[in-house]
Amino acid sequence: MDERLMEVFFDVQGELPRQGPGDDASTLKAIALCGELPNAPSILDIGCGPGAQTIALARALPDAFITAVDIYAPYLDQLRNRVEETDRITAKEADMAALPFEPSSFDVLWSEGAAYIMGVSAALKAWRPLLKPGGFLALTELVWLTETPPAEAAEFFKQEYSAMSHADAIVSLFQQAGYDVLGHFTLPDSAWWNEYYTPLAKRFPELEAKHAGDETALSVIGMAKKEQLIRRDFGSSYGYEFFVALI
Repeated sequence: MDERLMEVFFDVQGELPRQGPGDDASTLKAIALCGELPNAPSILDIGCGPGAQTIALARALPDAFITAVDIYAPYLDQLRNRVEETDRITAKEADMAALPFEPSSFDVLWSEGAAYIMGVSAALKAWRPLLKPGGFLALTELVWLTETPPAEAAEFFKQEYSAMSHADAIVSLFQQAGYDVLGHFTLPDSAWWNEYYTPLAKRFPELEAKHAGDETALSVIGMAKKEQLIRRDFGSSYGYEFFVALI
């Protein structure tokens, strides 16, 4: 994505509670799949955005120390403004492809809706050294839920995310990278709408007025609107899958 498209993308997404599908209940369900964590676990939240899941993790694990990283500094500012316990959550600007941490630094790696930026296979390999022995990795990834997706949905994602596959293929990627998958589940449809699509749709008129005459910006907004229509009409054919694994 070039610099101008990135600028518009962040403008479109910037005021939302989340930058992708997710909800606190799904974050808590994924935590439960990890089983027993060590005392005062160290957690790295990769591609944290404004930190909705970061805060959910902190509330669910009151003795955890969480480092939340994102490449977009304004998201980190939003997270800092939302954090109640600054001694347990550290927000740090960093590129997920070149994370500035020593090997075996964390008990848990967390990444909701962000691994696709690198590609799941590359992310699994690049992030694994950061885990302590017996550490956990939890991430969400977009997958097909049917072998025969509707043609319109298939064409849309062929253009927007051609790497999209099925849950069993993602499990295989985990295994190839040396992880043991403990479980996975599909996020509910409400996780797409309550804190993501619905507040985004409310912003469309404002954004279109702001960027009137800017073809690049309007194309980004138009794609976001089309994405919502695809979800509305064909949502049963695909979803975000939460995977939890350990090394």
